[in-house]
Amino acid sequence: MVDLRGIDLNLLVSLDALLEEANVTRAAERLHLTQPALSTQLARLWQIFGDPLLIPSTSGRGMTRSARAIELTTPLHDVLKQLEAVVRQQPDFDPFADTRRFTIAASDQAIAVLGFQLMQSWPGHAGPGVQLAFVVAEQSTSVERFERGEIDLLIGSERMVPAWTKARKLYDEHFVFAQRKGHPRGLAPVDLDSYCALGHVLVSTSGGSFFGFMDEHLQALGRVRRVVLSVQHFTLVPELLARTDYVSTLPSRLVARYRDVLDAFDLPFEARGFSLFAAWHPRDQADPGSVWLREKLTQIVANWHA
Repeated sequence: MVDLRGIDLNLLVSLDALLEEANVTRAAERLHLTQPALSTQLARLWQIFGDPLLIPSTSGRGMTRSARAIELTTPLHDVLKQLEAVVRQQPDFDPFADTRRFTIAASDQAIAVLGFQLMQSWPGHAGPGVQLAFVVAEQSTSVERFERGEIDLLIGSERMVPAWTKARKLYDEHFVFAQRKGHPRGLAPVDLDSYCALGHVLVSTSGGSFFGFMDEHLQALGRVRRVVLSVQHFTLVPELLARTDYVSTLPSRLVARYRDVLDAFDLPFEARGFSLFAAWHPRDQADPGSVWLREKLTQIVANWHA
C-alpha cells in the first residue's frame, strides 16, 4: 500500500494537468510553474506510481499517456474535484451573499423556453455575486465538460443525458404545426395533403440535413413533405416564419412564446414527443448551490401548471 503521508497533494494536482494536456509545456503554463520544475514533479510521480505515465510521442511532438495514466485520468480528476468541493463547500448557499458562477448547457430551444424565464427572474433570485452562463449543449462533449467541471447542469432530451449522471425530468413536450398569422392557408386544421405540400423549414441540430424526426413519421405513412430550408437553431425559425409563407413543426412551448406572430395547429398524424431533463454530475448531488439552481428550474416548470 502506498503511504499517502509521503505524497504532496500538489503532485496530484500537477498530475491531473499533465494527464489532461499530455504536454509538459502547456501543463506548466496552466499550473504557473516552470517546465523544469514540472519535469521534476513528473519524475517524482514516476517513482510513486512505478510508471512513466507520459511517454514521448513517436511523432516527436507532445507526449502519449501510458495505459496506467489512462486508467488514472478520470478517477484522479473526480477525487480532486470532490476534495475541492469539500474545501470550498459551505453548509448553506446564500445566493444574495455568496459568490458563485453557474454554467448550464442546453439546446437553443430549451434556453428560449426555460432558460429565458430563469434569466428574466434572475435578479429576484440572486445577488450580484452569483453569475449565470448558458452554453450550447453538444452530446459529443458533454461527458468531458462535466468531468472538467465546465458545466453545472445539462438540460436536454433523454438521448442527450449521459446514463451515469443524476437527472430529473423537467417536463414533457410535443410538436405542433406552426405558421405566421395571416398565412394564406387560413386557420382551418391542417390535413396531411396540405402538410406535405407546404414549404417546410426543418431544424437540423447536427447541421445541413433535410430529413428529420417528422420525416421518419411520414415515411412510415408512405408520405413525403416538401422541406425547402434547413437551419441549425430552433430560435431562427419563428422569426423566419413570421416573415414568409413557410411553415414548420416545432416544440409547442417554443411556438407559444411567439403566439403574437404565429398560429399553432395539431399535426395531421401521430408523432412522438420528448421529455426534457436536467442532469448534473453525481459529485454535485448534495452541493447546496447546485441544489438551489435545480430548485429554481423546478419552480419555473411548476408555475406553468399552477
